[in-house]
Amino acid sequence: MLPVLRGVIDRRILINYRVDPDVLARFLPPPFRPQLVGGAAMAGICLIRLRGVRPAIFPAGLGLTSENAAHRVAVEWDDGYAVRSGVYVQRRDTSSRLNACVGGWIFPGIHHHAAFRVDEKADRYQVELRSDDGATRVRAVGRRAASLPTSSVFRSLDEASAFFAAGSLGYSATPEPSRFQGLELRCFRWHAQPLELEEVQSSFFEDQAIFPKGSAALDCALLMRDIEHEWHGRADLCCPAPQALHATPRSSHLARRD
Repeated sequence: MLPVLRGVIDRRILINYRVDPDVLARFLPPPFRPQLVGGAAMAGICLIRLRGVRPAIFPAGLGLTSENAAHRVAVEWDDGYAVRSGVYVQRRDTSSRLNACVGGWIFPGIHHHAAFRVDEKADRYQVELRSDDGATRVRAVGRRAASLPTSSVFRSLDEASAFFAAGSLGYSATPEPSRFQGLELRCFRWHAQPLELEEVQSSFFEDQAIFPKGSAALDCALLMRDIEHEWHGRADLCCPAPQALHATPRSSHLARRD
């Protein structure tokens, strides 16, 4: 089992898309199905800089700093008679050679090495990345804002913040189609604020082989800064049952009521 890792989320940007549930359901492996908000599935990119990450028993001065990206989907799945929720992580990219070497082995989730370019000035943020294998390209530019876009499926910042805070348990894809590695993020406090995006480019969400034209639209973005946290490894999730792939999505309790 992974030892508890502790550190600081120096900066975290959550770029969120609302997606046609049927399109996303075809993409997800069993046992996962889309978690819905206002009738839409939610997927996105997490751009996170981690600072001082180290085993919890080590002093902060021995921690590592890295830029990281995760392409993720809000999901739910059946666990006996209970319905669980969290995120399915389709791909992880990192600036850390160490993370790329031990990811999927010591640290849950395969990590692909990527080059990051970051420019942060006052309330404006610009993050770009390109993976070494050419599979991932992301560019995001935005600035702090007072509120979410009026087009968002979330009715308030509190609602959006609560939805993403609840998605603390993530399962990452592995070379085995029916096995997923678990990792839980525990934040000592949770504080998010709106980020107005001026520009977003994503090789993943612009891939029309996955997302046909009109099936995915930018919904909102959230910014987090200086959050102390811990990472806790969780047992692998294995699911040999393919019938879960076509299960009907359930609406989140946060869904808009018209």
